[in-house]
Amino acid sequence: MNKKQLQTEQTKKRMVDAARALFVQKGFKATSIEDIVAATGSSKGNIYYHFKSKEGLFLYLLDEWNRDWEEKWLEKEHLFPTTVEKLYGLAEHLVREDLSHPLTKAADEFFNSDEKDNDVEERVSTMMASHLSFNQQLIQQGIDKGEFKANDAAKLAIIMESLIIGLSQMSRQSSIEEALSVYELAVQVLLYGIAHPAPS
Repeated sequence: MNKKQLQTEQTKKRMVDAARALFVQKGFKATSIEDIVAATGSSKGNIYYHFKSKEGLFLYLLDEWNRDWEEKWLEKEHLFPTTVEKLYGLAEHLVREDLSHPLTKAADEFFNSDEKDNDVEERVSTMMASHLSFNQQLIQQGIDKGEFKANDAAKLAIIMESLIIGLSQMSRQSSIEEALSVYELAVQVLLYGIAHPAPS
């Protein structure tokens, strides 16, 4: 990397760090491009050179968060030899890495906003597709290993993601211990249901 490229990367990092701090402090909606300009000393044009919009900058932060989440999960995945254990491990990982993440509140605002450009909507859709693919691979692994009944892994992936999103929304005010308990129960319900086996 030459000197100019290094300076460009340093400028971009300064913008990202300042924006992250502002989004954490003020939330997504209340943070303006002008706030980021003031915090970084960069011009508005320079910010738009690196990121097409405030939404684009926030998506960059979400991508960073997602990469960090995946790296941490891959570091511990080997601790769970069975798919069932992986599901419980994943539940704990979601609670500890998502619910207490500094950007969680701003992310809620971002995803609930109706004002998204087409390219932002497309990237959000890509992010969701990535989550569904992750879920589907995990479920298919359980089916292939004989831990789960043969079933439609793609549909189960949608149910699992819906469960995760709902749990995340409903656990915002919970303590980590309360959230862990609810997430673990959710895994049990996903795996075993709540009805007694039908009489033969």
